[in-house]
Amino acid sequence: MIYLLLSVLSSTVIFVVFRLYKRFGVNTLQAIIVNYFLACTVGFFGYIDGSDFSQVPSENWFPGALMLGALFIIVFNLAAITTQKSGLSVVAVATKMSVAIPVFCGIFLYNESTGVLKIIGIILALIAVYLTSIKTEKGLNIKTENLIFPLLVFIGSGTIDTSLKYLETSYVAENDVGLFSSAIFATAGTIGTLILIVQAFLGKLKITWRNIAGGIALGIPNYYSIYFLVMALRSEGFESSTIFTINHVAIVTFSTITGIILFKEKLIRKNWIGLVLAIISIILVANSAI
Repeated sequence: MIYLLLSVLSSTVIFVVFRLYKRFGVNTLQAIIVNYFLACTVGFFGYIDGSDFSQVPSENWFPGALMLGALFIIVFNLAAITTQKSGLSVVAVATKMSVAIPVFCGIFLYNESTGVLKIIGIILALIAVYLTSIKTEKGLNIKTENLIFPLLVFIGSGTIDTSLKYLETSYVAENDVGLFSSAIFATAGTIGTLILIVQAFLGKLKITWRNIAGGIALGIPNYYSIYFLVMALRSEGFESSTIFTINHVAIVTFSTITGIILFKEKLIRKNWIGLVLAIISIILVANSAI
């Protein structure tokens, strides 16, 4: 459970960093790409002893790491498009509601438990995520022609979590978790660099120290959010459907509380209801595993 808590805390720090990007005018794409390379470096030098890096392409999990790295960049750009067309609330809901995909895959593909407490907790978790993420009493406002973008964010985010579980279970040895995580970030960073090169040829690239600093601030918590999540999935006594549900809802809860404390965010009534439901859902899902 300690790994799960550390993953949630790391993800909450990511939320804080993203909030500061807007305040300091950081270019999110550039910062994200710098972050990927720093996260990769943290893994290489912090958690990998005696590894032969030349053998990485021959690892069974390497194709999966390439796919995840590509998905990281794709989902990020889809989230950016969704934000522009439908707003941040829609992105938040699509990203966090995607927990339904790995949860149901865990239940149906890995025959994980489906007790009453767990089912109720998962349903409350999904409701909580929605209520906590919306910013107006009217709910979400999505034009029909823009619906495809949050849908793709939903599918992409859920696919990332589900793939992490599959690769962790089937291919990644315990002493390879750091190397596996770093390979994902290295792939995402490489693809992101190609995007920057294209922008440079188009005359749209302007790199500043502010963007680099933003990427450095994001890189360390981002690495640990993935590393600790993979380690949490390896914890005995907790199924992946339990881990993913608690992880997503706890991130929403901690991020909301952090927003109130650090950024003086004002919550509407639905947000408060969602926050209460989130806490109840965590208690129910956690107790279902005992």
